[in-house]
Amino acid sequence: MPLPTEIIAVLAAFQPAFTHPTWRKALLLLTGSLLAHGRRTITVALRHVGLSGDPNFSCYHHVLNRAQWSCLDVSRRLLQLLLQRFLAASGRVTIVVDEHLERRWGPKITKRAHYRDPLLSSKTRSVSNSGLRWVVFALVVQPPWTARYWALPFLSILCAPAEVTAKFGCRHKTTADLAAQAVLLLRRWLPEVPLELVGDRGYSKIELGLRCQEKQIDLLTPLRLDANLFAPPPARQPGQKGRPRVVGGQLPKLNSVLLDPATPWQTAELSWYSGGLRKVAWCSGTALWYHTGHTPLPIRWVLVRDPQGQLEPKAYLCTNQQREPLDMVLSYMKRWPLEVTFEESRAHLGVETQREWSDKAIERSTPCVLGLYSLVSLFGAALCPTGQVPVQQTAWYRKKQATFSDVLLVVRRALWGNFAFQTSTDNPDVLLIPRSTLERLAFAVCY
Repeated sequence: MPLPTEIIAVLAAFQPAFTHPTWRKALLLLTGSLLAHGRRTITVALRHVGLSGDPNFSCYHHVLNRAQWSCLDVSRRLLQLLLQRFLAASGRVTIVVDEHLERRWGPKITKRAHYRDPLLSSKTRSVSNSGLRWVVFALVVQPPWTARYWALPFLSILCAPAEVTAKFGCRHKTTADLAAQAVLLLRRWLPEVPLELVGDRGYSKIELGLRCQEKQIDLLTPLRLDANLFAPPPARQPGQKGRPRVVGGQLPKLNSVLLDPATPWQTAELSWYSGGLRKVAWCSGTALWYHTGHTPLPIRWVLVRDPQGQLEPKAYLCTNQQREPLDMVLSYMKRWPLEVTFEESRAHLGVETQREWSDKAIERSTPCVLGLYSLVSLFGAALCPTGQVPVQQTAWYRKKQATFSDVLLVVRRALWGNFAFQTSTDNPDVLLIPRSTLERLAFAVCY
């Protein structure tokens, strides 16, 4: 099944990461996964590329469970492609991190555990589910076909439960620990690029902040209102004895600042999550975030409240004390597109429908399926270089901007050859579709 030249040009960057036989099989699996609906298994992908009768079908499973290739190398190449395509201009690069629960069952999946399901849980009700927990890193971009931000995944790391790591005699690593390791990778891959890492409260850790500060990466997370904040230590006097102080006097906690009538609040209108403007009141300052046994972390904090009282007050921290407070709030809102990415991946790319059970195949299949979201965006940008992606309209829903389903439609049409079949000499309205292509089309529609 020939691929369009625009898609081949994008995929050429990944070819050196594979051997020639593995690369040939990977292309077929990639094509079949993009054309498929529902489950994203090896057999479904083979059916969509017309290889349902291949007796050597087991060789295609080897791409995930046996072939020698590195997920980290593919992630690095994907990140560099995304930067070249969507962020050509110089400036700060925003990377968001969050956990993704892949619901899986089965006794052979060794790193499976029960976790809180964010989709089924609420503030008053917690629901757990069996599955795999992934720490996903995504690049925040603004594609030319929309005015909204998109979060494009490029790196996914499996977080093993504590009982599994103890069984194998390894040190357990939390999601914040894995994020700290990923910070080293990001700085190694992008040594000269200004970076900021945006995460939720699970990544609001002093250790992670110190690692980001060491690698000159801005960490932006929520901050507890009862966090222990201190002033800088006073200058050491000549002849003073004893250990040098690491912090100065304790500053008021942010929940006290929130209730203090003397707090100097400022007001501003910000572009909110829904796309409209919202008026907020804010105040900001610098401090040292400190716990006993840790090195103090210099931060800038900003406290935001709703003058109308509809939203709960929130505080944010940044390890760069020179950041503008309102810029911190706007940057943190870029974390939300990653939640949209997870939902679109479930709806259109079949995330959580894989059926691999070996450790090696699992640690490759889910990052690849999540990476399809970024690949589809790259393919869409290559097929529509002007950014004019056709938007599917209906009588009941008038779209103003292209969404992921529209970009995926453009990619799928290109993979089907844009239906540019020969016409009949007797009737120009009749297309001469090869029987093999018709069978694959019928399977894609009816299966």
